[in-house]
Amino acid sequence: MDPHQQHPIRLRLNGQDREFDVESWVTLLDLLRERAGLTGTKKGCDHGQCGACTVLLDGRRVNSCLTLAVMQDGHEVTTVEGLARGDELHPLQQAFIACDAFQCGYCTPGQICSAAGLIAEGQAKTIADVRELMSGNVCRCGAYPQIVRAVAQVLELDASALDEGKPFTTGSVLV
Repeated sequence: MDPHQQHPIRLRLNGQDREFDVESWVTLLDLLRERAGLTGTKKGCDHGQCGACTVLLDGRRVNSCLTLAVMQDGHEVTTVEGLARGDELHPLQQAFIACDAFQCGYCTPGQICSAAGLIAEGQAKTIADVRELMSGNVCRCGAYPQIVRAVAQVLELDASALDEGKPFTTGSVLV
């Protein structure tokens, strides 16, 4: 078997049907960045541990670095570029700006896609739920309180615990 053999796939990518020819070893992350030109999705650890590559696959959060593109034939993929509607930002994008939920911005696309998936899942009912369900997304700058505040704002959760000025932890991550 030729490792460079191309396999045709079709994706619904950010609301548009797209066709690609890919080798069997190409990850969804590499397809998005290198072939589709959607560089909002970031390559962080390339091992599924940081969440910088999080996208929505049929509305579910996935680490695109761990997903082979050929396995997604016929599926819908939404990246951070596909969340906005024209010039109108997605409510999470607006909240991240309003809450200053980024510093360097590298993790922001993955954080926003993860939060969009979290909201669609409907499981986050408290600030503690948000922290737990977003724990797969690492921010090396430490903007966790602002990230949680932004997600809580969109979910309309009481974020008063964040206003106490005291850090709190979830697992090994300070938020």
